Amino acid sequence: MNRTPLLRWYEREKRDLPWRHTRDPYRVLVSEIMLQQTQVSRVLEFYRRWLKRFPTWRALARASNKDVIHAWAGLGYNRRGLMLRDIARQVVAHGVPKSRDEWLALKGIGPYTSAALASFCLREPAVPIDTNIRRVLGRVLLGKTFPTLADDARIEREALKSWPKGDRACDLPQALFDLAKAICVKSPACAVCPLKAQCKAAPKFLSGRVRIPKRTVKKPNETKHRDKPFPDRIYRGRILTELQKEESVLLSKIGLRIDPTYDPKYDADWVRNMIERMMKDGLVRVIGSRARLS
Repeated sequence: MNRTPLLRWYEREKRDLPWRHTRDPYRVLVSEIMLQQTQVSRVLEFYRRWLKRFPTWRALARASNKDVIHAWAGLGYNRRGLMLRDIARQVVAHGVPKSRDEWLALKGIGPYTSAALASFCLREPAVPIDTNIRRVLGRVLLGKTFPTLADDARIEREALKSWPKGDRACDLPQALFDLAKAICVKSPACAVCPLKAQCKAAPKFLSGRVRIPKRTVKKPNETKHRDKPFPDRIYRGRILTELQKEESVLLSKIGLRIDPTYDPKYDADWVRNMIERMMKDGLVRVIGSRARLS
C-alpha cells in the first residue's frame, strides 16, 4: 500500500486528541480501554478526569473497587474500569512490558490492545485491527466491501508488507482511524478518498452496484428480561448509580428504584440474578439484607 497520500491527508484533517500527544503506555492504555464501545466525545471528558484521579500505574493499582466504580460511573460497562485497575496491579508487580508479546501476556490485554500499545508507545510495526481499520484495510488491500473478523489474519499479513517503522508506525493507524470515521464509512465517499486510486474495493462502490447492508456489525446478544424496554446492562448501571448515592440499599427496595414498572411477582428473581452477577464481577457485595459497592 502506498501510504503517502493517506498520511498527507492525515496531516490536514487529523483529530486533535490528547492521547495522541503521549507515548506514556499508562495514558494510552486508559484511552484504549475507555474507547471500547464508547464514543470519542464522551471519552474526552472521562479521560481527563480519570488521569487527575489516578495519574500513574501505582495510583490506580492502590484503588479499591469502590474507588474505581465511582470514578468510572457514567462511562458504562463498569467491568472495564476494574479490568484496567487489575492490569495496573500487574504492571506495578512485574514492570511495564517492553514488547507487544509482553503486553499480550497480561490478563485483560487482547490482540488489538497489545498491537495499539506496541504501535503508539513502542513505535513497533503492529496493526491494531478494530472495526474501523478492518473496514479500511479490508477494502483497500483485499477488495472486500464489508470485511469480517475472518479476514483479520490476511489483512495483517498484507498490511505488514508495507507498514512503516518509527514515528510513522504510530501515525498510520491513527490516519486509518480518522479515514474510517470521515470517509471510509459504511457507505464510503470513495470519490474524495486519498486511497481511491489504490483501493481494490473503490471501483465496486463507485459503480453504484454495491448493496449496503443495514448492519455491518453483528448486533450484540444482550440479556433482556421479559417486556423490559432496555437490556440488563442498563439496569445494572442503575443499580450502581443507586449504590453510589447511599452507603447501602435494602435489597427489597432496589427493584422499584431502578424500574418504575417493577413487579415483585415477576421481577424479583431478575433483580436478584443481576446482583449476583455483579457480585461475581466484583462490583457489588451483599451484607445481610443490604447491598453496597464492593
